[in-house]
Amino acid sequence: MDRSTAPSTLPAPLGTRVLGLLWQNAALLVVILALLVGLKLWVPAFFTVRNMEALALSVSTVGMVACTMLFCLASGDFDLSIESVVAASGVLAAVLINATDSVPMGIAGGVLAGGIVGLVNGVLIAKLRINALIATLATMQIVRGLGFIISKGEAVAIYNDRFFPLGTGTIGPIPNPVFITLLCFLFFGILLVRTTLGPNTLAIGGNAEAARLAGIPVDRLKILIFTMQGLMAGLAGVVLAARMTSGQPNCSVGLSLDVISACVLGGVSLSGGVGTIHGVIIGVLVMGAVQNAMNLRNVETFYQYVARGLILLAAVLFDQIRRGQGAGLWRQVRRWFPVG
Repeated sequence: MDRSTAPSTLPAPLGTRVLGLLWQNAALLVVILALLVGLKLWVPAFFTVRNMEALALSVSTVGMVACTMLFCLASGDFDLSIESVVAASGVLAAVLINATDSVPMGIAGGVLAGGIVGLVNGVLIAKLRINALIATLATMQIVRGLGFIISKGEAVAIYNDRFFPLGTGTIGPIPNPVFITLLCFLFFGILLVRTTLGPNTLAIGGNAEAARLAGIPVDRLKILIFTMQGLMAGLAGVVLAARMTSGQPNCSVGLSLDVISACVLGGVSLSGGVGTIHGVIIGVLVMGAVQNAMNLRNVETFYQYVARGLILLAAVLFDQIRRGQGAGLWRQVRRWFPVG
């Protein structure tokens, strides 16, 4: 072969690779830069140390659950039951602690109960081939009902104050829920990029049948992913109960959509096959920052829903353009709204 026409096998220059990385994350960068500028102008007190601590604490529950929602979405599925699992796990932990006076028993019970719900979801979806929307919507209702049955429809006060430091204590200057969330991001980030679980999950989301033909145990992996999701929702519920010093059966309503929105804002594809842990971290922080800023400005709840929805739509549009789907999107808009 003529060397002048042979394809080069040399790696791309460092500058080219950096520019490529920046372009791949263009949507996130644009959203973040616009958000930072807007918050600086709109809420002068936003960047105070006190408010940053409050922001980190407010997103800790979403962050914990988003770590594993990343794997669910990247595999082409999602889990709507997490909000009920968070509530019911906190209630169960409270009931067990009051009944046994054992904090470890309550924590273990709440987390394992979440794992059981996740396992059931995984079996329903992977083995029984029930659509993820229907399966997790059904378990969401069932688990929410069980939480109310266990608590008898009321908040369950916790009388063992040894449980409270899990949600109210600190490690140095870092609140315990924030520290736990950081550990979760680190652990699942390593799982995503340093083990076969990450590439196999992305492969399933990209093309499940091709992944199965390549020897990836698709069903077993989906069950594992949903079990992890349940365990993390259970942990988040236990930590939240420690923060509130009680089990609240009606808490976390809407958490599922907040978590999914944060993941999508962080570049995780709803169709599967794409997702990064740093993107999820950014998505969680962006959603939390917007919520925090609107609270500081005393924006009414109705307007907050509108603003959060618009930000999510903007992030999805940016993501489509970044992935080279912008031309197809524009053609579809021209088809719907012909001009001339």
